[in-house]
Amino acid sequence: MFPRILATLVLLLHITITFAGQGPRADYKFVEAKNIVQRKNYYLLTLFDAIPEVRRMLGADEVLKQMATTKTDSVRYALQHCERDGLCYTSKLKFSEEDIKTVGNRLRALYKPGNALDRLVQQHLVPSGCYILFQSAAPVEMLVKAWEQDAMGVNFCIGVYAEGRKPNYPLIDSISFNTRDARNPNGFANGYVSLLYNTTSLLSVETTHASPFYQLPLMAAAYFLEMNERGQAADFEPMEAGENRAAVQKIKTTDWSKYKYTVILVPGAGPEDPRVALSAEGMLRCRLAALQYKQGLAPFVVVSGGKVHPYKTVYCEATEMKKFMVETLQVPASAIIIDPHARHTTTNMRNTARLMYRYGIPMNRPGIATTTRGQSTMIGTTLVARCLKELNEAPYRNGTRLSETSVEFYPLPEALHINPTEPLDP
Repeated sequence: MFPRILATLVLLLHITITFAGQGPRADYKFVEAKNIVQRKNYYLLTLFDAIPEVRRMLGADEVLKQMATTKTDSVRYALQHCERDGLCYTSKLKFSEEDIKTVGNRLRALYKPGNALDRLVQQHLVPSGCYILFQSAAPVEMLVKAWEQDAMGVNFCIGVYAEGRKPNYPLIDSISFNTRDARNPNGFANGYVSLLYNTTSLLSVETTHASPFYQLPLMAAAYFLEMNERGQAADFEPMEAGENRAAVQKIKTTDWSKYKYTVILVPGAGPEDPRVALSAEGMLRCRLAALQYKQGLAPFVVVSGGKVHPYKTVYCEATEMKKFMVETLQVPASAIIIDPHARHTTTNMRNTARLMYRYGIPMNRPGIATTTRGQSTMIGTTLVARCLKELNEAPYRNGTRLSETSVEFYPLPEALHINPTEPLDP
């Protein structure tokens, strides 16, 4: 009994020492990934793959090796027996509930203070902030929760972009294929079932019994995003070396004491005509922000909005707003930070808070959200509650309302948490 109590005390002491005063770090460097979409959506799985000692530990575990074998065999079985049943293929590509539970239990069993999994938590999960909502848990439970989130995110992606299930915002994020046929008892068009078969066949060739337990579902999610042309999470990355490079360099020498506010956030407004690059509403919002910038209220403007409206538009709200502000309104390009990924007002706020944190903009001082009246009212009243409902986090708190078109906001570090149900902008 005493050794068990002693071990528990040692573990609690380890948790206290390693987590005391720790949290996300703005200077954290993300590990190199095979593709940016995977890294932004499924960072723990990316770490499993990228850190050699972790990959070796997981690869040597007999339970996880058997899980990989079973997954590979189930996909090969599907190719022989699913025939015209589309869901039969996709269900074999996902993580099952039993898979998710098994991996969680193995992570708990393999984790030891000071070992490779512990270092993964201390050196990556905590300082990255990607799973900040789990940070109050013990290190091993933070690891398990991050795994469960990544697995759920992979399944959600396959559900939307392979099975045609409804995303959170169907009008802008739905599957690109006409998948349904009422004449098919399983609901899928025969031509689309052939695509599912062929994708499953490719995955069966590219994975073996020796593949990591997570590889097949992860590759499936990546392939279906690619086939749907839904790689928007990677647009303009790495931004600090491209579109945002001049602003990032300017941030390093900015005297924040000279300004009342840190940034002026301009949320995008997409047009409904696919031939229009920047909507009239977007132009008005840019003009409001340019006036405030020229009054010296803040040294930077954040223009936020991705390729959103209309469905599968080629125009990015943020880059079109930046172009308008530079060419028409004479705002210096070095004063403009783009967020080309946000797809909703919730993520306009969240992504701005993220960029402020990553780029070293003070988080303890307010910014201004400047937009047209209706959206500004929502940001200052109901949007925080909507963020909690849709993002499971509040990425900002409101400050003082300055006018009917501007409201102060304070960014919060909770914004760093990955959203597993928005693969286009996680």
